[in-house]
Amino acid sequence: MALMELSSVSFTYSATTGEVEALRAIDLHVEAGEFLSIVGPSGCGKSTLLNLLGGLRAPTAGSVRFEGGRQDARIPRIGFVFQDAVLLPWRTVLDNVLLPSQILSLSGDFRGRARALVATLGLAGFEANYPRELSGGMRQRVAIARALLLDPEVLLMDEPFGALDAITRERMGLELLHIWQGSRKTIVFVTHSIPEAVLLSDRVVAMTARPGRIRDVCPVNLARPRTTDAMEDEAYLAVCRRLRQLMLPPESAAVSDLESRDSLRHA
Repeated sequence: MALMELSSVSFTYSATTGEVEALRAIDLHVEAGEFLSIVGPSGCGKSTLLNLLGGLRAPTAGSVRFEGGRQDARIPRIGFVFQDAVLLPWRTVLDNVLLPSQILSLSGDFRGRARALVATLGLAGFEANYPRELSGGMRQRVAIARALLLDPEVLLMDEPFGALDAITRERMGLELLHIWQGSRKTIVFVTHSIPEAVLLSDRVVAMTARPGRIRDVCPVNLARPRTTDAMEDEAYLAVCRRLRQLMLPPESAAVSDLESRDSLRHA
C-alpha cells in the first residue's frame, strides 16, 4: 500500500475574477522512502498539490489518503520546507529549530536533537546567530533542521532552493540527498528545475498548465548514491529531454542534442 495516495483529486478556489480550477483529476501515489519530485509550468498547481498532500487544504473532489487512512491522520507526521526559510528574526538559529517542539509543548531532549541537526547540516558554531547574520543557504539549512526536529516520516518541500544562486543550490541539493540517503524519509519536492528534479529523484511528475493534471510520471533509473557526475550520464540526459518534451511547446522542445546537453548542464 502506498504511503500517500491521491485519487481523482480536483481543487477549485474562488478569486476576484471567479472560480479558478487549479487541479483536475489527479491520481498519484507516493511510496514510503521515495524521493518524488514535481515539475511543471508556473501556476500549474504544484504548491496546491503539495498542500493537499500535507493536509493544509482539502480537495474539492476526490480523496487524499495517508496509509489508507483519513486526511488528518498524517499531519503530525509531516514536515514542511518552503522557498522562504520563514525564520523568526528575533530567535537564534537554535531557537528557530526548536520552535515546533515549543509550539506543541512537547517534552524530551529536543535541545540536544536540535544541536545535532544543526551540526549535521553544517551549522555548528552558528547556534547563537540570528537569521540576519546568515547567508541564504544557511537560512535554508536552519529551515530543514526545523522541519526534521520532530522526526517526521515525510518532508514536503516547496521550491526550497529556488531563491539561491546556482552554486549554493547545487550544494544544497547534494546535502539534501545526503540527508535522505541516511534517513530514507519520504520526500516530495516541488521545483522548476528539470535538472535538479532528475538528479535528486526516484520519479519525476510532469504537470500540465492550469488546470494542473499529471501528464506523465518519469522514473529515474540512475545508481545511488548520486553526485553531480550523474549529470553526464546519458540516462540522466534522456530523462531531462523527456521532461522538456512533456512540458515545453513543440517548437521550443525541438532543439538539437548538443544544445539540449549544454542547456541542461547549465540550468
